[in-house]
Amino acid sequence: MAPVRDPEATKARIFDAAVAEFARHGIAGARIDRIATAAKANKQLIYAYFGNKSELFTTVLGRCMADLAAAVPVDPDDIDGWLDRMLDHHAAHPELLRLLFWEGIAYGTADLPDEEARRQHYARKVGAIADAQERGVITDAIPAGDLLLLLVALASWASAVPQMRRIVSGAEDPDRERLRASVKEAARRLVAK
Repeated sequence: MAPVRDPEATKARIFDAAVAEFARHGIAGARIDRIATAAKANKQLIYAYFGNKSELFTTVLGRCMADLAAAVPVDPDDIDGWLDRMLDHHAAHPELLRLLFWEGIAYGTADLPDEEARRQHYARKVGAIADAQERGVITDAIPAGDLLLLLVALASWASAVPQMRRIVSGAEDPDRERLRASVKEAARRLVAK
């Protein structure tokens, strides 16, 4: 009796293997044959389900970013809570930040394949910050887009470059709670009226 095929399970295995491969090796260094081996799928299925390697990377990064957006919506009315959720998400899913770094290396300042959709996605986030500024909840001394970028950087940098966190702190296992408190204090000062 032939095994039962489950295309959705196969797609999920390919996706998970691609996340790991791209996070580890970037777009240029990733290999479809390694993804296929890790996913226990053949290469033709990867191409059939996801297109070429660049398209697969775009799908992987897009879904990881959508997961972050769903799990951690921008909340300028609760900066501390928002940062806690972002820090927790990045600690649990460090691959997203690695994928973003690899994307930056691969594309630099060139347009991204899904740039227009991402502009629209971030326009909503910037809009939430601008709304809070208009309501007087947070400072309007910094343009909304810049403020969002600065807050996201505060919440992600230590997870994105853990070696720098270790080197700068001078400890093999830096005090994560102290860093969390410092990030939140810096954010409070950044958004203060």
